[in-house]
Amino acid sequence: MITVNTFANKSIGVLGLGNSGVSAVRALVAGGSDVWAWDDVKEKRNTAEVAGVKLTDLYQSDLSKIDALVLSPGIPDQYPEPHILTVRAKEAGCEIICDIDLLARENTQARFVGISGTNGKSTTTALIGHILSRANQAVEIGGNYGIPALDLMPLDEKGTYVLEISSYQLERVPSITLDIAILLNISPDHLERHGGMDGYIAAKKILFERIHENSITIVGMEDTHCRGICMELMIKRGCKNIVPISASARIPGGIYIENGMLIDDLKNTRNVVMDLHSASTLPGEHNWQNAAAAYAAVSSIGVDPNIIKKAFKNFGGLAHRQELIQNINGILFVNDSKATNTSAAAKALDCYDDIHWILGGQFKEESLGSLHAVLKRVAHAYLIGHDTERLSNLLETVVPVSQCGDLKTAVHEAYRNAKSTNSNIVLFSPACASFDQFKNFETRGDAFVSIVNNLGNFPL
Repeated sequence: MITVNTFANKSIGVLGLGNSGVSAVRALVAGGSDVWAWDDVKEKRNTAEVAGVKLTDLYQSDLSKIDALVLSPGIPDQYPEPHILTVRAKEAGCEIICDIDLLARENTQARFVGISGTNGKSTTTALIGHILSRANQAVEIGGNYGIPALDLMPLDEKGTYVLEISSYQLERVPSITLDIAILLNISPDHLERHGGMDGYIAAKKILFERIHENSITIVGMEDTHCRGICMELMIKRGCKNIVPISASARIPGGIYIENGMLIDDLKNTRNVVMDLHSASTLPGEHNWQNAAAAYAAVSSIGVDPNIIKKAFKNFGGLAHRQELIQNINGILFVNDSKATNTSAAAKALDCYDDIHWILGGQFKEESLGSLHAVLKRVAHAYLIGHDTERLSNLLETVVPVSQCGDLKTAVHEAYRNAKSTNSNIVLFSPACASFDQFKNFETRGDAFVSIVNNLGNFPL
């Protein structure tokens, strides 16, 4: 655990007592801060108290007497409507930050790598951490990735923090300075929270305001938003230390994939690094983009290419991200529960053919978006959750659709149909948020895994 001494003998508020909030309280208390901790949800307050957190009702407090407010990523301070305590904090001149910013204030020695983007953040974060670990370098990975920043281990100047940073968190990290900043892609997501697409893009661009003169900036070139940002950076920085990456097109002077081959063209030598088809846990162009980003990051700090290649091949992959669960009677069951939007689901669909596709939940978008281009790969769609009717209306003229209601019914029907039609893939890639039927995408994915693991007793 990190001890935060920056606010020693000062008062600091913490609003939101989930994992990162409780972690922040512990780190601040250990460093001698007077912490005013609160959560609007009674159950979370009770859980925090059991964990030793002293509560202070911030609604009854004078916020002008705290030096900063550490805010949970899930609590809005702008759109769609700012939380009343954030309004009071700003009126009192109180800085609003998150736990990642506390880590950055506390540790100015280690290298910081920040990864953002709509999709692929977690895989890229884990992959970079995996490679650095295989290179015997001290590394800690966390942030939005799942491990609160202040639960990571302290590192010295030889160590590297690899942090997944969401758009919510980017707005609350004024103190961080990134040595390597990676923006993978931008597609519509969390638009209500950022006041629309322009606000969402603006939040992502903050990543490149948190760098120094010699920082490496890595930008995906798959979408128009990121291409525009890359051009802005090149104009501003004179192309210095800017690495464009692509999984779908040749990028002279960058890192790109061509027919599955990872190409390093940073010195205009078109060096063929490896065939990514040999990295079995990184299927499809979206994962190839993750691989290109990871290669660009670790090679910029001198990791041996042979170590990188071996690490790609033995990377274990991530749960709920195109995770192969079982092969049952020749049918592969793939858990891609992390796909909470159409862009992410489209990337998974593009990896297979003749797919029995399970999807549904809370649909966050106006249309099927990039899914249109890959629906030809779908043999049958099985719908679950809150927006079944809406999704059915969007899909039924293009692919056969079954309205299944719940996940268990969908898995059973998909298994039966896949078996009878000699298809070899059942893909759970929801393209929707999980909160209508599940606590989060992890719980949803775990439910899918459990159902699949019990299919041995299911009569066909």
